Parts: sequence; C-alpha cells; structure tokens
Amino acid sequence: MDFKNTFENLKDRAVDLAQAGVAQSKRLAEIAKLKAANMAEEDAIKKAYIEIGKLYYAEQGASPDGAFAAACEKITASKAAIETNNERIAELKQPGDPEAEVEAEIEAAAETVEEAAEAVADAVEAAVEEDKQD
Repeated sequence: MDFKNTFENLKDRAVDLAQAGVAQSKRLAEIAKLKAANMAEEDAIKKAYIEIGKLYYAEQGASPDGAFAAACEKITASKAAIETNNERIAELKQPGDPEAEVEAEIEAAAETVEEAAEAVADAVEAAVEEDKQD
C-alpha cells in the first residue's frame, strides 16, 4: 500500500471539495445580493406607485376618471374624517376643561416619574461603577 499516493489522493480530494465549497458560497452570496437588489427595486416601484397615486389625486381627485373614482372618494372621505377628528380633539383640549387638566396633570406626573426613574438608574449605575473600581 502506497501511503504517499493515498495521502496525495486524499489531499487532492480535500482541495477539490474546498474549491467546490468556495464556489458554492460565492454563488449563494451572489444570489443573496441579487435578491436584496430585487427587493430594493420592488420597494422603489412601490414608492413610485404611491407617488403616482398622490400626483393623480392632487391633479384629478376632484373629478377622477371612472376607474379611479372609488379610490379618490375613499381618500376624500378619510381626509374629511381626519379633519373632523382633529377638530374634536382641539375642542377636547380647550383650557378649563377638567378632563384636559387631569390629562395634563397625569402627563406631568408621568414625566416626573420618568425623570426620577432615570435618576435612580444613573445612581445605581454610578454605584456599580464605584464598586468595580474598589
């Protein structure tokens, strides 16, 4: 039995397998890059579609063509609902409104609690650092 030939054969097979593995890795990496590029292009297409829709609504929303009428009506109705909701929110936030005052007090208390929690966390962190130095 020729150990040198056997060793050389094993070495050659190992090199071939390693090269095949490298080639496969490169191929898979390129596939991943191309898929990522495709996803980026699909995102660009979606953004372009949105922009087209915004432009169309801005220019033709008042009198849309047949196929676009329902979508434009939905947008117009949603915008009206948002405006109505914002007006109601403004009414509810009027000064002198007991609920608004309570809400403001709750928000102020929450901020105070958050500030106190941050101060405690800072103090604990400083104590831990001080212990590490000792």
